[in-house]
Amino acid sequence: MDAKKRMLATLVGFVVLFVLGWIFYGMLLMDFYMANSGSASGVHRADDDMVWWALIVGNIMQAYLLVYIFGKWANISTFSGGVMAGGTIGFIYGLAYSLIMYSTSNLYNLTATLVDPFVAGIMMGITGGVIGWMLGRK
Repeated sequence: MDAKKRMLATLVGFVVLFVLGWIFYGMLLMDFYMANSGSASGVHRADDDMVWWALIVGNIMQAYLLVYIFGKWANISTFSGGVMAGGTIGFIYGLAYSLIMYSTSNLYNLTATLVDPFVAGIMMGITGGVIGWMLGRK
């Protein structure tokens, strides 16, 4: 697979993840996470305090992880294949990360710790579908 196709799939994946993160964490589930965080004031930064470069690079790296796995090892080049693989990777990684954070920090209580892998699985599934579709384009 050529570098141009990988870069384009990563860019599109980044945009999808960024928008989904805003929808899920910034709008739909913000109150849930605020109510289930480890501190009374919640754990989310105010918009003025966001570290945007880190958020952008983190989303780019998540998208590239799927591009790399799909293109290098799994040969995924369809939307449905990407949804299944991305959802599985997102859920497993989300569960691992959430449990480690639950055990070592006050990021979330157990309720949010057990919900977050499903959110990660949905976000990575949708993103994986788009990336799979992008990688399969001629």
